[in-house]
Amino acid sequence: MPDLWLPGAERHPLGDTAPTDTQCAPRVIWHITWDKNASSARPADLVPFDRLVAYFTGAGRSSAPHLLWDPFTGRIAQFYPANSRSKSVVDLAGGTRTNRTGKVCLQVETLFFPHCRVNGKSYATVRDTPAKGLDKILSWARSWGVPDGWPMGSPSWSANRNEDVWETRGGHYGHSQTPENTHTDPGPMPKWPAAGTETPKPGPPRFPGRAAFGPGKSNGSILLLGQQLVRRGYGRHYRVGPSRDWGEADRLNVAAFQRAQGWSGTDADGLPGPETWRRLFA
Repeated sequence: MPDLWLPGAERHPLGDTAPTDTQCAPRVIWHITWDKNASSARPADLVPFDRLVAYFTGAGRSSAPHLLWDPFTGRIAQFYPANSRSKSVVDLAGGTRTNRTGKVCLQVETLFFPHCRVNGKSYATVRDTPAKGLDKILSWARSWGVPDGWPMGSPSWSANRNEDVWETRGGHYGHSQTPENTHTDPGPMPKWPAAGTETPKPGPPRFPGRAAFGPGKSNGSILLLGQQLVRRGYGRHYRVGPSRDWGEADRLNVAAFQRAQGWSGTDADGLPGPETWRRLFA
């Protein structure tokens, strides 16, 4: 059976799962978060990834997707397993069950709005972004039998909906192509990388030293540690998700991983040493 959870994604399970209509062909629905309005004359800074994670695990859980994807960093968070419906499209009672159509009906919210600004550069469409991590999402979708094509054509900024095509053909759809909905996102999308061209998995990162961790510390190694803890299933103490700032949740999660190695006492104090790091990233 394919993976219910995308390998490498941060896990934020919401519970509240429900089955899909498995007699229909598998598919992916693509969105953009569109959480700001900007223009070419007045671009705006991209909203932080963690803010959207907090939204989808809090006030916005009633519209949460399967995945939140940052095409600039490749960071991905997952809220529902692949075999459950998620909730990011309008699903009217008595009509096509848009959130459930397919053996899987995977929904991806891309962290993006038109003319967002990242590192001083403005981006008009998702197609213009680096699309980091897209290969991982496509590989996962393929493992669930989702064809690579767009049955209604590659999305533009205009709506194009056909309920007969939706109900009978698997593949990739935009929110702009989903019945019962009025949105026009995601706009132009990147060209799909070919199957089998996924980015090679890098080797384990170098241990940054004990001094990188502990109260008052803030750096990329803490974020990397937290993301790996989540991937390995030791992220339950995070309320929102890992960050660059060391907190008690980091210590508790590291301690849980250390105890799982059979360690105790000072060997399971929640502060990572080189052996903890090596095993965590093994």
